[in-house]
Amino acid sequence: MNLNFSAPSALEYFAALVHSDDDMPLLEAAVSIAQDEYPELDIQQVLGDIDQLLARLKRRLAPDATPVQRLRLLNHFFFRELSFGGNVNNYYDPDNSYIHVVLRTRRGIPITLALVWMELAQGLGLPATGVSFPGHFMVKVALAKGQVVIDPFTGQSLSREELAERLQPFQNRGRVGQADSELPLALFLRSAAPRDILTRMLGNLKEIHQQQNDWTRLVAVLDRMVILQPEHWASWRDRGLARAELGHHRLALADLERYLVHEPHADDAESVAIRLQSLRRIN
Repeated sequence: MNLNFSAPSALEYFAALVHSDDDMPLLEAAVSIAQDEYPELDIQQVLGDIDQLLARLKRRLAPDATPVQRLRLLNHFFFRELSFGGNVNNYYDPDNSYIHVVLRTRRGIPITLALVWMELAQGLGLPATGVSFPGHFMVKVALAKGQVVIDPFTGQSLSREELAERLQPFQNRGRVGQADSELPLALFLRSAAPRDILTRMLGNLKEIHQQQNDWTRLVAVLDRMVILQPEHWASWRDRGLARAELGHHRLALADLERYLVHEPHADDAESVAIRLQSLRRIN
């Protein structure tokens, strides 16, 4: 009997990783995003590199180290010794969103730095999670005397006053009817779910590729966003518009039609319908 097994595509691999919210391998899924730009990337090697960093850390850890001592050791190792930090000179470089590059350069954006830091923290037994803070991704650790919130871009621990100051520009952007009311800080410090973290990562890349009118890379990112959040219909619309720019009219039609079926009363429904009509004439 001849059995032919073909390796899954990068997109199929990603879809398998994010299929279920139960025990989603967040770091592996995040690393795999880079396969669109680096198709030969060895994901297991990247995960192994992070495991080696964790092993180095654990060798320094006293068996009876308290959570506070573990946190201090991690921050010194990550931010001081290894010099991980924000890429202030080229913040919008797509490579900042690829974890294997961040590991090599020790430079990234808050969310990718946070993912590496969180993996090490959790490996040390610290209850670390990500925080989708407006404008700037954070990490937090629950300790006996309260939670510590850290800016992964700088390594700075932030007080409630500092967090409130950072939140101020976003405070009045709530739902309709809440424009004048301030939402509590705690609402913005909730732990982010893995699916939401990956969505934010992809959203960063989407914005970069849109700004550069890089339709091919934009479609690749939106392919992943559609898999990750299949009922976020704006992603179908955006992919349809990007596909139209590439001349993939039949695929664009399918995406835009799906968007209008599910969002018939959207503010842009009329303009999308007009675009559909022009695509049908071309097709």
